[in-house]
Amino acid sequence: MKKFIIMLMSVCVIASVVPVVKACHFRKNTSSVKSGSSVIEQKTKVLPTMDSEVANGNTIWVGTFQIVWNEVIDNIVKGPLEFVGGTNDTGKSLNKREFNKTDISEDSYYTKFGIVSPKLKKEIETGIKEKFNETSDILGLIDFTYDPQKMLIYAMLKKDFKFLEAFEKLDEETFGTNPKKVKYFGVKADSSYKLYKNLTALFYNSEDDYAVKLHTKSNDEVILYRTDDVKKLNEYFEDIKTKSDKYEGEKYFGHNDRFKVPEISLYEITNFKEVEGKSIKGTDFRIDKTIETIDFKMDNEGVKLKSEAAMMMATSAAPGFRPQIRYFYFNKNFVLFLIEKDKHVPYFAMRVVDVAKLNETGKN
Repeated sequence: MKKFIIMLMSVCVIASVVPVVKACHFRKNTSSVKSGSSVIEQKTKVLPTMDSEVANGNTIWVGTFQIVWNEVIDNIVKGPLEFVGGTNDTGKSLNKREFNKTDISEDSYYTKFGIVSPKLKKEIETGIKEKFNETSDILGLIDFTYDPQKMLIYAMLKKDFKFLEAFEKLDEETFGTNPKKVKYFGVKADSSYKLYKNLTALFYNSEDDYAVKLHTKSNDEVILYRTDDVKKLNEYFEDIKTKSDKYEGEKYFGHNDRFKVPEISLYEITNFKEVEGKSIKGTDFRIDKTIETIDFKMDNEGVKLKSEAAMMMATSAAPGFRPQIRYFYFNKNFVLFLIEKDKHVPYFAMRVVDVAKLNETGKN
């Protein structure tokens, strides 16, 4: 292990998401990063863990950066990443490893690490092409000139699934307080009964407190939770489980139920400044730069998610009697989770406050 660390005088760790930062063996990308700064502009807060404090507005988490962090623990540092001078809350949360590769099917992620070289780039390109029929948004930003003093750890998380039946496209309308209209899909009073099997009502406690599960043709499920509470994403998920277990109402979605939710198309890139510049206790490594990208789309047919993430490490030197019509309308603040069947931890979470602003970040 000692020889291994000495050989790697600087390490670049990458977990898929998209465009990358100017740092440690990365070419400059002025559209993503301010010149002379590590701050990446974003309209939506991207969190490193579901245990992180949420923002007042749109907030997203995906497990890709956690996969990268775990790869560093398992393959580079050989233990939790403890910071010199004390590990902050973000580092502690990441070290808990509340999301692991075992929480998602093996066919949904790809990882690779090795000494930086043209050969490594080719191996990653071949790997993601064979597994996902995908190309990377970040490899072209990296200088893969052979350098035995640098290492790259790479990961990609990819999901593409369809609902059991395509929902109806609904009229455009506003979301929340933003006057700009957005597209919706769902189930109306005269919709085909075939759409009912797309949904299960988890609970319906009031006109502002309800949740549904959307079923798909794959092993994935979409959970939508309507709430105005401001909590951590993992606390929202615990609330859903608790309220669902306690709910004694009808969980079958039928002709007395309605459903609508906005289409979402976003693309985000961020860095996690909370852990950048931190030296790793007991090693010569320092976390130099971090990055994560999220490409997410949800419409009446299904969901597509592609995420890459990266961390650059270097040596320290460098209802009643009457039939109740339940309106599961997600037209104001709600939380969305993606989870695989029989798993206990989501692999994607998002708090939606402003859909119009969220969709401005989507790829055309």
